[in-house]
Amino acid sequence: MVNDSKQEMERIWAETCGSWENCTEENIQSFLAQCLEKSIDPQYCMSWVEQHDNQIPNWSAVSKVSLDWVNEHTSTGSPIIGHEPQ
Repeated sequence: MVNDSKQEMERIWAETCGSWENCTEENIQSFLAQCLEKSIDPQYCMSWVEQHDNQIPNWSAVSKVSLDWVNEHTSTGSPIIGHEPQ
């Protein structure tokens, strides 16, 4: 199952961004939206993209847009790591 999701995610990436160098604030949102439509977790997709951040021009802007998009469109947003309310 995970392998099928990864292949579908890579197909969506090829259609929306095409390459790491062509990844922009606009097409990263399209990529994430299409992943969500195909029931692929956008956070999983973002973590995959982040592995290539050194190949993406203007990564800081792309990253911010991505994070904002994920927070808006998923129920959990960023995972909470190791902190529970006291």
